[in-house]
Amino acid sequence: MPPAASPPSIETRIGRRPLLAAAALGWAASRPAFAAPPAAACHPASDWAAFAARHIQRDGRVIDFNTPQQQSTSEGQSYSLFFALVHNDKPTFARVLAWTEANLAQGSLASNLPAWQWGKKHDGGWGVLDANAASDADLWIAYALMEAGRLWNEPRYAKLGRSLLALVVRDEVVALPGLGRMLLPWPASVASGPVWRLNPSYMPLQLLQYFQHADPRGPWREVADNTLRLLDAVAPKGFAPDWCGWSQTANAFVADPEKGTLGSYDAIRVYLWAGMLSPRAPEHKALMQRLNGPRQLLAEHRPMPESVDTATGAGRGTGPVGFAGALLPYLKAQALPDVLATESARLPGGRAEIPLAAATGAPTLPMPYYEQVLSIFGQAWLDGRYEFDRSGQLQTSWRLLCRPTRAA
Repeated sequence: MPPAASPPSIETRIGRRPLLAAAALGWAASRPAFAAPPAAACHPASDWAAFAARHIQRDGRVIDFNTPQQQSTSEGQSYSLFFALVHNDKPTFARVLAWTEANLAQGSLASNLPAWQWGKKHDGGWGVLDANAASDADLWIAYALMEAGRLWNEPRYAKLGRSLLALVVRDEVVALPGLGRMLLPWPASVASGPVWRLNPSYMPLQLLQYFQHADPRGPWREVADNTLRLLDAVAPKGFAPDWCGWSQTANAFVADPEKGTLGSYDAIRVYLWAGMLSPRAPEHKALMQRLNGPRQLLAEHRPMPESVDTATGAGRGTGPVGFAGALLPYLKAQALPDVLATESARLPGGRAEIPLAAATGAPTLPMPYYEQVLSIFGQAWLDGRYEFDRSGQLQTSWRLLCRPTRAA
């Protein structure tokens, strides 16, 4: 596979230890408790308001300040579309979509998969840095568009989402020899055998279920079944890897030829998606049993490591604060209320800040982009701001959202 042809892993996208930016945020409120509020209370959304105020420009560009290129990615655009829909934020959704189409998709998501990376070029100009697509972002954009069409009664969004999904099927779903149809991390035009690289975090089961219902003749049931086969094969100690491979020579799932059996910044999303899967989904129980590595660690009051060797279960380092946010739905699904409370308490306030040592008198600084994203996904779900039903359809709580107030 050509080195420049494939989107890098999360470590490359965000930097393993990103620098902290110190720009002030525009919204303030206290972080909601880990338990869902009573029915009469509203759901605070200060985490989303803080993220939008800091990371989303007026034109809809979502910026990761923790990268040298001040990059925008199709991933960041896709998550922001989803969060805007969850919080009934139509203006932000429209702005993010417009920037994505104009700058990543050559003006049309109906005709082109979005480039995964945009930012500052070596010559000082700005534009697409890598034109290859990233299939996880493509799925989330298609899902957000199709559900926006349904929830907001906007047929143009639904139509655009279906068109994008058709491009994903055409360019990013491949029948792998000996396995069957599977979602590649990038277009098939830049992939190659005999080991096909795969990323477990790119295939949330709730999205695959949704696409299966929306497109019954499509490949999505087969992709979902093969995703479950993948997790059964590559998580022998209950931990998911960042990357893995399908060997058409061995006719089996194997360690990734570049990343090996490492599980870290990509894999944390596997537990996040699994935790948010509807308990009524037939795959839910088996998935929780297969991904029991974090459960065993945290139940024994050991911290979630920053990285895990998925072949041995050996961990290294301590996961950043954003990992705690990602694990909230997983811990609730695993019925660990005490651990859930502990991990929830690790999260900073609604301004998405990292608390520095109080004794030094140092100011609080914003969490890095990716950690904020993980925390919003996990906390908003735990608050009851959204959930996925058995078919993957989005369920929202718009009427119970609190009105944000400007910081004094």
